Amino acid sequence: MVEITAPVPLCTRRGRLNRDAVGWSRRPLHTANLRGWGRTKRWEYWGIVTHDAIVGLTVSSLDYAGVHSIYILDRRTGKQIVRSTVEPLARRTELPDRSGVGVTRAHAGGLSLEFVATVGGTRLTASAPGVALRADVAPGRECLAVVVPWSDRLFQYTVKDVGRPVTGTLTLGDEELSFGHRDGAFAVLDHGRGRWPYSVTWNWAAAHGRAAGHTVSLQLGGKWTDGTGSTENGLFVGGRLHKIDDELEWTYDRADFMAPWHIRGPRVEVTFAPFHERVDRTNLGIIASEIHQCFGRFAGWVLDDQHHRVPVDGLLGWAEEARNRW
Repeated sequence: MVEITAPVPLCTRRGRLNRDAVGWSRRPLHTANLRGWGRTKRWEYWGIVTHDAIVGLTVSSLDYAGVHSIYILDRRTGKQIVRSTVEPLARRTELPDRSGVGVTRAHAGGLSLEFVATVGGTRLTASAPGVALRADVAPGRECLAVVVPWSDRLFQYTVKDVGRPVTGTLTLGDEELSFGHRDGAFAVLDHGRGRWPYSVTWNWAAAHGRAAGHTVSLQLGGKWTDGTGSTENGLFVGGRLHKIDDELEWTYDRADFMAPWHIRGPRVEVTFAPFHERVDRTNLGIIASEIHQCFGRFAGWVLDDQHHRVPVDGLLGWAEEARNRW
């Protein structure tokens, strides 16, 4: 894959894929100048992992619907809190064309979500009945931004930014929980803009922590990129990206997602042990999805660009399978 080093538009003036945009970058450089309706998908997902909780915030526009949610796993009790809504035609949904700039916003169905890019990072605010979050995400060092080309008409731009330092407060009812990066809290961004096939399956894993004296983050994907020449696989050591171009083999039990997962490739030998499974199903006729997102810890190793083994033992994060008709 080609490394992109200068700003580039994702699309041509006709709305087709700009072939000069195909590649990967260490920081967001693409402008998602998408045109058309019906297959266009835009989303911003923030995952936050703290000592007490795991939080997922989603703002998305699928053209004919805005699908927004707040998910909270109370790690102390195992209790899940889910607040979600579907807004016809994605009204009152705002998503910028560049990652790291502007405002992402959705207000619908009792939910309020706002992600504001600032000079010092990103401010996240979210609220729904019984829950509220306010967090400041500090800038990371390098991310992994990739264009995945199925064709000139169908393509996706994704930014995966893993292991961002985060501080803030999470309110559950009358209880306020504070968190900070000094306690190991971190945030993960999934920024997506593109035009998708109707039916698609993906795997995604993200994790962060300290291993063998290093700050290490892991970003792995599979299935949806197979055969495109693009991958979204990378290892971050001390904030520096080591890009992995190989397609990976994902092995897990679809009858028991809590069983160990295995992710392998020429530079990757990783096992994932879940401690909690989140199941999210949506069926709105033409829109349907089933997501199994498991939280847990990773073990194994990944080769960096110098082919040194970097252990990932103990990294905390998630692995998921998503099946979508949209």
